[in-house]
Amino acid sequence: MSKHNRYKVVILGSGPAGLTAALYASRANLEPLVVEGGSGDDPTDVPGGQLMLTTDVDNYPGFPEGILGPELMEKMREQAARFGTEYASGALREADLSRRPFALTFSEGGVQADTLIVATGARARWLGLPEELEFRTRIGGVSACATCDGFFYKGKDVLVVGGGDTAMEEATFLTKFATKVTVVHRRDVLRASKIMQERAFKNPRIAWLFDSVVEKILGGAGQGVTGAQLRNVKTGARSEVAAGGIFMAIGHEPNTAAFRGKLDMNAEGYLVTREGTTATCVPGVFAAGDVQDSRYRQAVTAAGSGCMAAIDAERFLGEHVTEDWDPGDTEDARPS
Repeated sequence: MSKHNRYKVVILGSGPAGLTAALYASRANLEPLVVEGGSGDDPTDVPGGQLMLTTDVDNYPGFPEGILGPELMEKMREQAARFGTEYASGALREADLSRRPFALTFSEGGVQADTLIVATGARARWLGLPEELEFRTRIGGVSACATCDGFFYKGKDVLVVGGGDTAMEEATFLTKFATKVTVVHRRDVLRASKIMQERAFKNPRIAWLFDSVVEKILGGAGQGVTGAQLRNVKTGARSEVAAGGIFMAIGHEPNTAAFRGKLDMNAEGYLVTREGTTATCVPGVFAAGDVQDSRYRQAVTAAGSGCMAAIDAERFLGEHVTEDWDPGDTEDARPS
């Protein structure tokens, strides 16, 4: 799986957080190993993170003309490799964090890590419609991030699917650009907090379709999304509504299943870090990016926290690992 048995820094995840952490760690001569995820069980779970499924990225600093998501990730990957970052592939199967070096078992083998940076990200929840992935990645017009993509919907009518705080936030934000925002919710009452509901109900650009679910996304290549087929869950009646874009706002799921019972998480499953740092409850384990950020979820904020995690790991190593060691050491050769 990798060149060595043991590494000073192992980084799980190759999105903006993981690759920025790798860049900083490699420039500090820590020779990090980045393990790129992607189990193959989910078409959205790919090495490079969610930006690999994104077309135009116009809000990442330094690219005034914008850049394709996969191209941005490849540039970040090459930059980290230039300073000595090693890459390997494999899905994490087990993580023994009971003592250092940590023992990590992957589908392709195992390694030991003196410090671990978890940057496995989070996945937006989708409806699971057959055509959904195609509209997200190739045809365009379906998104899970109004902050990222709202600008592209100036003067259009759009749909927001969901009924919680996220949906209200997305709908309200989109009214800055869209002519009309229609919230589609499967129930007859919203789950959002009262203050968020009141704000949305007062907005004249927001319309409502309750007791409704999206059954099919309409449109095609060359025209993008043109609307959606809806079904009323109480009457069974089907209808079509015109829209130039659809925003899914039904939540996100952090990729933290392998760390349940081992690292502190909040109620939604996001890793908890010590305020002002990327440190988790286990000394030597750090978390960066969307795996610990349920609020911002932006590529640039993920990259920033990746930088923080690398600096935190470097300082931890300077304070706790003092003996020389051979990267080919066996499992018994553990620092105190």
